[in-house]
Amino acid sequence: MNFNLVLASTSPFRQQLLQKLMQPFDCVNPDIDETPQQNETATALVKRLAEQKALAGAKLAQKTDSTQLIIGSDQVAVINGLIIGKPHTVDNAIAQLSAASGQAITFYTGLAVYNQSTQQILSCIEPFTVHFKSLTQKQIRYYVEKEQPLYCAGSFKSEGLGIALFSRLEGDDPNTLIGLPLIKLIELLQQQGMDVLSR
Repeated sequence: MNFNLVLASTSPFRQQLLQKLMQPFDCVNPDIDETPQQNETATALVKRLAEQKALAGAKLAQKTDSTQLIIGSDQVAVINGLIIGKPHTVDNAIAQLSAASGQAITFYTGLAVYNQSTQQILSCIEPFTVHFKSLTQKQIRYYVEKEQPLYCAGSFKSEGLGIALFSRLEGDDPNTLIGLPLIKLIELLQQQGMDVLSR
């Protein structure tokens, strides 16, 4: 069976991660409202948004004879019980990192794979915990100025200088922290009939 992968994301980080699987894929912009619903938990939020992105991506994907598998993903951090997303501004990034300093912060990544042929959607939530060093304001400001992590949940890029912010990482798949849990993705693709280790 032929498969066509579609990544419902414009994130360059997710695109780079998906390239590791050495499978061709298309990208579309799902353009959905990521606002949390009232009293929505972090896990419910990322699961809902990942599924919505996959379904939105299916509507945007080009028609093809192949079986289309659309991938959606979303990520948030939880700091002191509050859901933290992308900072968007320098001040917010500094505030997020100041709140995370010296703490263990759990990131939740929602992942969904929608099979356009069968209309079946599979999804999961992958947690990953980051242990932050105790950081000074000078260190935080320096980091934000150097790496400008304004569109990254939690205000850091673990694949870059952000690694200097941590004392320890705890989770099953380091790719999760960057925004796409590849081990789980491979499992979901397998369940939809696609084996990335065969033609």
